[in-house]
Amino acid sequence: MKIRLENEQETQLLGSELWRILPKKCLVFLNGDLGAGKTTLTRGVLRAAGYKSAVKSPTYTIVEEYHLINSKLYHFDFYRLKDPEELEWIGIRDYLEEQSLCFVEWPELGKGFLPEPDVVLTLKQQGEGRILDIQELSKNMEKTLLLNWKNSSRML
Repeated sequence: MKIRLENEQETQLLGSELWRILPKKCLVFLNGDLGAGKTTLTRGVLRAAGYKSAVKSPTYTIVEEYHLINSKLYHFDFYRLKDPEELEWIGIRDYLEEQSLCFVEWPELGKGFLPEPDVVLTLKQQGEGRILDIQELSKNMEKTLLLNWKNSSRML
């Protein structure tokens, strides 16, 4: 399923929709070039969850941890990994075993150390907006998103 997102606000709005439908334990892969909106989408999820503080890309820290009401969200960015084995050093298995949402930017750089994702989201810039391609989505989640977005010109 592909959705056209006209601007940053719509990218965050879709993030808030994802917050409503993603299970409390879910591994989400975020694909896209630099500046494609991966962190913006994650920010939308966090805002919908009630998180009010700054949300930044974990490019240098590799992981940012967010404590939410009754849950946690981990936002990973593997862009600067030199070797996927570095994930063992940061304790990736411990993070992924928790009852939490895990959003992973640049997941291909962790190949061999990451399990299969529950959801794969690919963002591509297109003019001022973006195209979001949603893959690996359960039928129930897809149905919910379609109900909220199908009557708009954003569906492709």
